[in-house]
Amino acid sequence: MIGHQDKSAGWRGSREGWLAAARQALLAGGVDAVKIQPLAQQLQISRTSFYWFFKDRDDLLNALLAAWEAKNTGAFVQACGGYADSIAEAVLSLIAMFYSEEKFEPQLDFAVRSWAHQSARVTARVHQADEARLSAICNMFQRFGYAPALADVRARTVYLTQIGYISMQVQESMELRLSRVPAYVETFCGRPPTKAEMARFYAQLP
Repeated sequence: MIGHQDKSAGWRGSREGWLAAARQALLAGGVDAVKIQPLAQQLQISRTSFYWFFKDRDDLLNALLAAWEAKNTGAFVQACGGYADSIAEAVLSLIAMFYSEEKFEPQLDFAVRSWAHQSARVTARVHQADEARLSAICNMFQRFGYAPALADVRARTVYLTQIGYISMQVQESMELRLSRVPAYVETFCGRPPTKAEMARFYAQLP
C-alpha cells in the first residue's frame, strides 16, 4: 500500500508544485490557461499524477482561490490588527504591506478579479474578500476612536484607492510612490505622519 509520504513526493510531484504551476498559469494567461495537461507538461510529470492531489480541475481552482484568500486577504487582516501607537502609524503599516509581495501580491489580486468576470462563483468569493478587507480597515479606524460611519468611509477611501491602483495596473517609480505616502496618510486619516512614524514605515519596507 502506498503511504501519504509517497503521494507527496517523487515522480508524482507534489500538491504545492501543482498549485505553484497553476498560479503561474493564472497570472500569465488567465483561468483558461489553468489546464491539467499543459501543467503536467510544464512540470514534466504524468497527467495522472494530478489525481493524487486533486479530484479534478475544479478542485485545483478552488485551491487556487483558497491560497489567494489566505495570502492577500490574510495580509490585510494581519496588517490592520497589528500594534500601532497612532492611526497614522496603523495606516502606514497597511501601506507598507502593499510594498511586500511576500505579504500581498497585487498581480494575483488582478488575476482573480479578471477571473471573476467569467464566473459568478468567483465574483461572490471576491466580494466576500472585499468585505473582509474593508471590515479589517474599518475596525482599525474604530480602534483609534473614529465613529463607525466615519470609519467606514475612511476604510473605503483607503481600500478603493488601492484596488484602483491594481485594477488600472498603475506604473510609477518607487521614488514617486514613496513621495506621495505622507499626503496619502493625511488624506486617509486626517493628520500627517510624524518623522518618527515615517522612519518606522521605511524600516518595514523590503
